[in-house]
Amino acid sequence: MFQRRHALIMLATGCVLPSTALGAPIRYQLDPDHSQVGFRFKLNGTTQSGSMPVERADITVDPQNLSASRVDVTVTAARARTGLIFITQAMTSPEVLDTAQFPTIRFVSRRIALGASGRISNGARITGDLTLRGITRPITLQAALYRQRGTAPDDLRQLDVVLSGGLNRNHFGASGFPNLVADTVALDIRARITAVK
Repeated sequence: MFQRRHALIMLATGCVLPSTALGAPIRYQLDPDHSQVGFRFKLNGTTQSGSMPVERADITVDPQNLSASRVDVTVTAARARTGLIFITQAMTSPEVLDTAQFPTIRFVSRRIALGASGRISNGARITGDLTLRGITRPITLQAALYRQRGTAPDDLRQLDVVLSGGLNRNHFGASGFPNLVADTVALDIRARITAVK
């Protein structure tokens, strides 16, 4: 399940990555303990929320050409959790995510449009391909990239990534329980990444 685009929430622990940072493209590895996908949807008119762990993230940041940066994120849908077990069971069932057959969800970026300030934040958008239930469709997410609070402008060793947006679950065949569950689901992907030495 997934849904409507919502406002980007800035991480309290980071600050914006400047476009003036210099250096060759940097490849990052995921910190799984600080990475997850949060999501919200309406069940019988009431907003419900949950999360899925980020299984893998292959992210390359090009400080000299931020629009050439790349994002490839895989989420473990089979480990999705909500506040109630029966909602989780319905969501992972064959009628919705069908995680027995499709245990992961993947997003691969194709194009990055920088924000008005020339950064991957403040209105930046990432367009890419989302694969859910074996169906791949384009999607655009709001994006932001932050370095750690208190670090120097050129210290890109550890970054926080935020991708937010939404989609219509019916576009991916996750259309079960239509009389109870709304078509759109909001998501908020947050990942902490560390530069590969």
